[in-house]
Amino acid sequence: MSPSPEGAPGTALPDDPEDLTGAQKAATLLIALGVETASDVLKHLNDKEVEKVSVEVARMRNAPSELVEEVLLEYRDVARAQDYVTKGGVEYAREVLNEALGNRRAEEVMMRVEAAMEVSAFHLLQTVETDQLTGFLRREHPQTAALILAHLNPRKAAEIISGLEEELQSEIMYRLATIGNTSPEMINDIEEVIRNQLGSVIGAETSVMGGIEQAAEILNTTSRSSEKNILDNLRDRSEELASDIKNLMFVFDDLTKIRAEDLQKLLMEVDQEDLALGLKGASEELENKVMRNVSDRVAEALDEEIELLGRVRVSDVEEAQNRILEIAQELEEKDEIALSSASEEAVIE
Repeated sequence: MSPSPEGAPGTALPDDPEDLTGAQKAATLLIALGVETASDVLKHLNDKEVEKVSVEVARMRNAPSELVEEVLLEYRDVARAQDYVTKGGVEYAREVLNEALGNRRAEEVMMRVEAAMEVSAFHLLQTVETDQLTGFLRREHPQTAALILAHLNPRKAAEIISGLEEELQSEIMYRLATIGNTSPEMINDIEEVIRNQLGSVIGAETSVMGGIEQAAEILNTTSRSSEKNILDNLRDRSEELASDIKNLMFVFDDLTKIRAEDLQKLLMEVDQEDLALGLKGASEELENKVMRNVSDRVAEALDEEIELLGRVRVSDVEEAQNRILEIAQELEEKDEIALSSASEEAVIE
């Protein structure tokens, strides 16, 4: 949605709260708080901030109640996180939020908090639009791009990698997987690039990131086509490296390696249509294991649904498998099941 001209009255808000600007979120929050409380809040902002928020308040009309609720929930979570950071530091806040909100939601909140705290230029990048970041990294040296991706949330890094050209994908992932200790000087140089490009003045932070574990984590959340292309190209450069990364990844057919009771918990949460579509492209071993871990009635219904699907697009199968894997990862984050692609204790029934 393109922005309205300055001062345009009655601008409709986007449906998705993620599409709101910071000023729009602030305006939504102030309207929800009421005139008296909003006036007290505005006293703590500088003139430029007051002007930006006031413009959005004037433009706003008919904010959906669901949108307002999402903004209020985000404010509550971020305020709670900042309180936890004050009490016990960043890692303590992340640990408490993981318990309260789940890993994915907690990471989203912590990205905003760390950016607001100005922990490092790398954390600022967490809040930049994916398309903008993709264009930014496309212009940078692959080594610089790899180091920046290593500091991003794996899901955001996966979105960016998927948006790059195939040759650049594999080059960056190779460099990310083979990153060793990074000198403070290089970190400072790259943060300077980020500050110059994005116009932010943020303190430096020294860290060692990257390696095959992070490469595997990023590839786990990319599209299957990007994953295959990157692994094929990495294999051309280093069979050992590609194999090491692949061994750390968890793919759909690895569900054969989890315990029967964990698979049963997972299947209870999965949509049957997704399951039928996902099994359409799965190994016979996985299909057999699934059938053994559902009731006879469900197994019969699944068989019939798979048969009725006929020819299906590979992309549809991959999307269904990804949705199932996302549920599996969410259950693992809650410690309700254990996923392992290389566990000696895993049992194949």
